Amino acid sequence: MIDVERARRETPGCAHVAHLNNAGAALPPAAVTDAVVGHLRLEERIGGYEAAAAAAAEVENAYPAIARLLGCAPHEVAVVENATRGWDMAFYAFDFHPGDRILTVRTEYASNVIALLQVARRTGAVIEVIETDEHGLPSLDHLAGELERGAALVAVTHVPTHSGLVNPAAEIGALTRAAGVPYLLDACQSVGQLPVDVGEIGCDMLAATGRKFLRGPRGTGFLYVSERLVERLEPPFLDLHAATWTAPDAYEIRPDARRFETWETNYAGKIGLGVAVDYALGWGLDAIEARVTALAEGLRERLRAVPGVTVRDEGKRRCGIVTFTVDGVPATEVRRRLGAAGINTSVSPMEYARFDLAARRLPDLVRASVHYYNTEDELDRLCAALR
Repeated sequence: MIDVERARRETPGCAHVAHLNNAGAALPPAAVTDAVVGHLRLEERIGGYEAAAAAAAEVENAYPAIARLLGCAPHEVAVVENATRGWDMAFYAFDFHPGDRILTVRTEYASNVIALLQVARRTGAVIEVIETDEHGLPSLDHLAGELERGAALVAVTHVPTHSGLVNPAAEIGALTRAAGVPYLLDACQSVGQLPVDVGEIGCDMLAATGRKFLRGPRGTGFLYVSERLVERLEPPFLDLHAATWTAPDAYEIRPDARRFETWETNYAGKIGLGVAVDYALGWGLDAIEARVTALAEGLRERLRAVPGVTVRDEGKRRCGIVTFTVDGVPATEVRRRLGAAGINTSVSPMEYARFDLAARRLPDLVRASVHYYNTEDELDRLCAALR
């Protein structure tokens, strides 16, 4: 169970706004903000290098914390600037050739698809989109058949940015493992609101961010790369942190996932990320999921009762992202009016999810995303404002 009153006491922003934009950037708990600001103050007093040395244990804490969150080893974790950078560092490390098949899903995120298209254009690789079943989920039968034909990579977004559905990540992982095909999972929207265990899912790589449901600082993210795959992947660029200059004409890449990092980093953000992960683990991801999914289902029920509002979420298993449209009112205008009423929401535009929204003939969507510190009253406020 989540102690909502405690969660709200420890989240100063709850006193100022009904924050239903957690899929964009959640409100941080005071512990995270204090950790970040405290380190910046230390840098102010003694210098950046000196502060990093003095806080080495707090900086290093991010790795075992993330490892506990994901069910992996600390040496399989890289801390990076954001989820997109982590995803790109893994994806661009593959050496694709003409005809190589990259399998993805209809709900894939724009940044990932743009990278797929760029690499396909450069290398002659081929992008194949897995068919969708009646629930809006990737067809596992179709994926199995495509894997039998051979593939170089499967790239899937766990939770789409524009929908409450949860893709069957573990079922996909079982198929990719059996076929011996590498599996890259974008867990940007799932980590922090759902339990995510890389061993149970079976992915080889996973990218996620700090600022969303983990409630960490902006400008932080991380990448998991399995030890069974890491030595096969040479990052698209290296520096003196990722590799060692061993001779005038030679270098050696470090053997762990930190080969995907760079030497310069946001030390305050890294400390804050570790604190945010520990804070989430303190609540428990099972308890967080139960609270978040219950709130989201309650919001969907409320929205269906509002005239002119249509809920657009698909899937069999759903999460804390709720998307909807309002008849005759563009999504950006809905967001503006809600914001004027002190309710934070977001918009999922067509260009963020072109495969899916175009296939479903949908316009831009309003996105309300709940977290465990939100209340039933805040959901009622949203629906009253919509009316």
